[in-house]
Order: sequence, then structure tokens, then C-alpha cells
Amino acid sequence: MTRTSRTLLLTALATVAALAAPAAAAEKVNLLLIDGQNGHDWKATTPVIKDLLEKTGRFAVEVLTSPPKGAPKEDWEKFKPDFSKYAVVLSNYQGQAWPADVVQAFEKYVADGGGFVAYHFAVASFPEWGAYCKMIGMGWRDNKAGDNIALNDKGEIVRTPKGEGLRASHGPAHPFDVMTRDKEHPVTKGLPEKWAHVKDELYHAQRGPCENMHILTTAWDDPAQKGTGLHEPMCWTVSFGKGRVFVTLLGHDVPATADPGAAVLLARGAEWAATGAVTIPVPADLGAAKPAAK
Repeated sequence: MTRTSRTLLLTALATVAALAAPAAAAEKVNLLLIDGQNGHDWKATTPVIKDLLEKTGRFAVEVLTSPPKGAPKEDWEKFKPDFSKYAVVLSNYQGQAWPADVVQAFEKYVADGGGFVAYHFAVASFPEWGAYCKMIGMGWRDNKAGDNIALNDKGEIVRTPKGEGLRASHGPAHPFDVMTRDKEHPVTKGLPEKWAHVKDELYHAQRGPCENMHILTTAWDDPAQKGTGLHEPMCWTVSFGKGRVFVTLLGHDVPATADPGAAVLLARGAEWAATGAVTIPVPADLGAAKPAAK
């Protein structure tokens, strides 16, 4: 980890830790964080996610690491998460399909009311798992996999039908502003209208069923950065059966994950997915944050 990354991480954790007291009074939420395969550096980001969640005082986090890609069948037979022990599951996983019994157990867990958080590249997971695609609403898919939704400059939904337009992608990583679209939702209530996010991947043209989705935040995808010229969803919720799902695309690496806005959104989204309410406060100076240099 570079000196800059460590500084950003310590700043974010200090911000969250300073706000922990109000949340600490509540009973801790049991959260399962699953990693083990990913096209991104999960070994670096998982400890950051665990720390920032635990430092709110609201979560008891357990990490479950899957077998590596290409592991023998007997290793996967030991991968038996007991989802019933947790109020919410957070995925930092993107890789080969889980065993059929785990798939069935997780689908039932969320449908029956379990919380789920899909973090960053977890939206690229399991393109052939129809229920998972419905859980996340839309994700990193080919344009034949479903519709895309974004917002225009008027804040109106722009829907690109399946088979038309771009596939999921992003331009070069760069700093950008995040805009709050729902100021009354428990996750985003109290957030500034707009705040600066550090250098990160700005995903666009995500694809999927786009059902039961509610957009919470967006970022303008600058054509000068090979973007779409639309306000692309960065965080949203999905209802799946009785379950609550929170999806955040922010957090490619350690600095982007630990950035105060992304960190607080992740923590508040996880608390909401678990309980339907949010007690973790918003940093008072979040709107004053400055973009990182390109």
C-alpha cells in the first residue's frame, strides 16, 4: 500500500471511528463478507471493508474466503456458509459459480428477508444465475443481457433496451462528483446534494432486468473521459422477495473504498440492508471534500 493510500485509509477510518458512538449503542449486526476470487484486488480491499464496518461500532464482521479458481471439488464441498447466522451478506466476490446447494441457500436467504450488499465488481458475478441478476438489478454484462437505466440532465430515467447501445464498461479512472438523488431514503438522508469522490472507475451501461430498483446516487459520465454523457447510477437498492439489496459501484481499490463518502455509503447501505433503518451518521464535512488530483 502506498503512502497516499495509507493516508486516505487512515483519514476515512478516523472519520468513521469518530462517528461510531451513536451507532455503538445498538445491538451489533452480524455481517458475512465473502471474497476469495475477483478480477480486482480483494486481498487489499476486504481488510479495508472489514475495518471501516467494524469501526462504526455497528457490525460484527466475519470473512469467508472461497477456494481459489481451479480448486478441486473437495475444497468447494467445504464451502458451506450458514447464511442464517447473519443479518446481511456483503459480496466482494467475482469468480466461478458457487456450488448448487450454496446458490439455492443464498437465493432463499435473500428472498426470505436476508440483507445483501453487492460491492463494486460483485456486479460482474454470476451472469447465468437469473435470481442473482434480479437481486442486483443490473451489472457488468453484455448489452444482450438486459436493459440499462441512467438519468439525463433533467433527472429523468433513460432506458436503453436489451441489445441496443453499449455493453457495461468504464473510461479511465478519474476523480468525479457523486450526486444524491433521493434525499429521504434512510441510506442517503443527510448526505450533501453533491460531494467529491477520489479517483475511481466510473461504471456505465450496466445491464440486467432493472426491476424493483431505486437509484440513490449518480455520477455524470464525462464524454471527455470516454463516458456516456449520462448520469450513471452509482448506488441503488433492489427489493428481492422480502429481502433488501444495496448495490454500490464505488470502490475499485483501497483509496476509492476508504474515501469517506464511499465508506459511509457502504456502511449505511449495509445497515439498511440488514435492518431497514440507518443509525450511522453522515460526516459533517463530507460535502467539503476536494477531488484528488488526476
